[in-house]
Amino acid sequence: MTASAAMAQAPLTALRPRPRPGGAEATDAAPSGLRPVARDSTARFVEEARLGGRTGYVALDARSGEILDQHDAYTRLPPASVAKSITALYALETLGGDFRFDTTLVATGPIENGIVQGDLVLAGTGDPTLDTDALDGMVARLKEMGVRGVAGGFAVWGGALPQQSQIDPVQLAHLAYNPAVSGLNLNYNRIYFGWSRGAEGYELTLDARGTNSRPEVGLATIEAVDRGTPVYTYAQQNGRDVWTVGRRYLGDSGARWLPVRRPALYAGQVFAALAEAEGIDLGPVSEAASAPRGTVLLRHQSAELTRLVRDMLLYSTNLTAEQMGLAASVARGTGVADLPGSARAMSDWVEARFGATPELVDHSGLGGASRISAMQMAKILADPLSREELKPLLKSIRLYGPRGEALPKPPGVVVAKTGTLNFVSALAGYERTLGGRDVAFAIFSADVERRIDAQDDEEERPEGARSYNGRAKWLQQRLLQRWGIAYEARAQTTN
Repeated sequence: MTASAAMAQAPLTALRPRPRPGGAEATDAAPSGLRPVARDSTARFVEEARLGGRTGYVALDARSGEILDQHDAYTRLPPASVAKSITALYALETLGGDFRFDTTLVATGPIENGIVQGDLVLAGTGDPTLDTDALDGMVARLKEMGVRGVAGGFAVWGGALPQQSQIDPVQLAHLAYNPAVSGLNLNYNRIYFGWSRGAEGYELTLDARGTNSRPEVGLATIEAVDRGTPVYTYAQQNGRDVWTVGRRYLGDSGARWLPVRRPALYAGQVFAALAEAEGIDLGPVSEAASAPRGTVLLRHQSAELTRLVRDMLLYSTNLTAEQMGLAASVARGTGVADLPGSARAMSDWVEARFGATPELVDHSGLGGASRISAMQMAKILADPLSREELKPLLKSIRLYGPRGEALPKPPGVVVAKTGTLNFVSALAGYERTLGGRDVAFAIFSADVERRIDAQDDEEERPEGARSYNGRAKWLQQRLLQRWGIAYEARAQTTN
């Protein structure tokens, strides 16, 4: 990291923060009578970070809820992927840590002489981790059963959960972290785009890449064209994803994932291609209008929800967050019909469960219109449910010096969820201070106007976004390190 003059200052300038003379200014929406500890002392970190927009943060005693430090803590800002912490709690309480997503192969008639006398339907309940390898395994088991074909048709069913072609319609079309959501998903609803330059031009491929198989499907096409910007264009034509890419951006060779907009059909085409390679003729794939009724021939299960949550928080996978949030809303019987409706149902649950009132537009935090204050987020984290269920699943956050160097004795142990969008940076979790105090904290920074302006440029990483993120992360480091040395464990009293 290239440190600015402000960032190069030592973050630990005093053992205990001291308010400036005159006390702290009142926040706009703070309840009367609250006077945060050390607000002005750490508020200068915000000034020195020169982020623009607004920054709100708060540190609470994780057990008592006592406010230890705060700045603009009641301002509602985008949480980015910190929202996944809320989704984790929502899913764990609703579905239970042992819950698993099912993907089944259903026959509507008996098997006679290797032929299914009826339809064969691949049906999902929302597994976000289903991949080509899993389908390959299901095909191998189907072959072991002696199935060679189907008398009726082969269909897919993705309607167990609300379906949507993108998580956030504002994002650029080619971003693989903004895929479709559905009851039937595959490869995180992405297709593998590879290219190499040959003597006669570029060879472009699209496949559903697995460990041992690389089936190609007819769902998507791509063409290299001569143009400046944009790098990619997308259109849906006759039910197919039609992509173009600017030839000048390809170089000699490379690869990346592109999102898929009809994931259930994608999964069906891949399954049919894998089956054909094993001598099983399923014919063309269609999308079923309703849930299949018949005999379950095969069942594939995801890992248990606790593991899915841990991986989601570690790798910040948007699709996993959306699928488990949707599954929780459906299980609660909220009657949701779409992703925004499920996000509202989760927001209502947060209000009933924690007394906080966020405005969430999805379950992953990808949508920049979501809002929650640092105070609300920290109070959610300080709740006993969160400390018991969420805290053990959060990833460790390293504390480092102003140039990224490891600290010989970190002034605290931190587990948290990060969140990043262009001109948005968030961090929320727990810190065990050097003095043994457990702190629940939330730090949100966002320049919303700059983010909105940058979206008009149609750039994946607009100018200034990287440096904003770096300054915001250093601000988070300064706060965590100050809190780590400032707050000691509360004295224990005995009767």
